[in-house]
Amino acid sequence: MKNQKIILASASPRRKQLLAAAGYRFTVVPSDIDESVFAAGGIKPAEYAMQLALAKAKNVAGRFPESLIIGADTIVDFQGQIIGKAADAVEAEKIVGKLFSSPHKVITGIAIISPSEGVEIVESETTVVYPRKMTQEQIAEHIRGGSWMDKAGAYAIQENGDEFVEKIEGSLTNVMGFPMELFEKMISRL
Repeated sequence: MKNQKIILASASPRRKQLLAAAGYRFTVVPSDIDESVFAAGGIKPAEYAMQLALAKAKNVAGRFPESLIIGADTIVDFQGQIIGKAADAVEAEKIVGKLFSSPHKVITGIAIISPSEGVEIVESETTVVYPRKMTQEQIAEHIRGGSWMDKAGAYAIQENGDEFVEKIEGSLTNVMGFPMELFEKMISRL
């Protein structure tokens, strides 16, 4: 497995940055699954994130069965409600208004698979985020800035995170979209 090509099944610049900073050599091949076909109802948030991470990894593995594929998906759990990426600015404003009213959980599922080696490991990491209260003007400014786009929960802790977050319990890299501590444990088992 040491000689296998590693593929990250994600277009996330944050995941790419975190893996590269840790010294991993990999190729990015984004999954093209339709996330909307995965029903979030009746499933625990962590299971949902893991299900999507595995689907993304399997989608790419179908094209590269001899490689080691890494899939990931990050969602936000607000009092049991699964919150993904906002479709537009109006939805982003509603999401941010909700999330920055009380603590919420950021959950990332990671799947590592290698079809040729019979490997399939899927786990998740949960971090609790304690937000600072945001005024309507701060929320509006955040939405106008556009940094909410393509991010679960419509915000990114690495972009003005100190401004929005009082404290976190758990992995900072998880809130960024890829829990490196969990990934290192998973990859070490191969």
